[in-house]
Amino acid sequence: MGDLEIRAAAADDVPAIVAMLADDPLGAQRESPDDLTPYLAALERLSGDANQHLVVAVRGGRVVGTLQLTVIPGLSRKGATRSIVEGVRVHAEERGGGLGTRLIEWAIEESRRQDCQLVQLTSDVTRTDAHRFYERLGFTASHVGFKLAL
Repeated sequence: MGDLEIRAAAADDVPAIVAMLADDPLGAQRESPDDLTPYLAALERLSGDANQHLVVAVRGGRVVGTLQLTVIPGLSRKGATRSIVEGVRVHAEERGGGLGTRLIEWAIEESRRQDCQLVQLTSDVTRTDAHRFYERLGFTASHVGFKLAL
């Protein structure tokens, strides 16, 4: 992992990020790699918000992983700041080599640096391998998640 760089995502990284987002059964249904316009607009919004951190993992000049970290100040838990990890993806050729662990470790370290007291994430109920991965890293399945499509 010595040649791995984790850095802020740039517009040039968007095609690789979207390809990773689309490279699984769930993502294939909801992502559109043929039209990057909405993704580039989203990156612009994210880049303008100091609480948003869209990062890529780069090895040998190639984007091989990504995640988004959102820092949320709050009132609950005695005014605790928390972070949410979202959109974790590792390129198919890199899976099983520790890159996912390194990305999550980065997110935890950055959360600590930003004085977060809690790191949380959600994972689709069908992603049982991901659940085992997160549990192995110390996360607990403590809540039931809900969502409402708008």
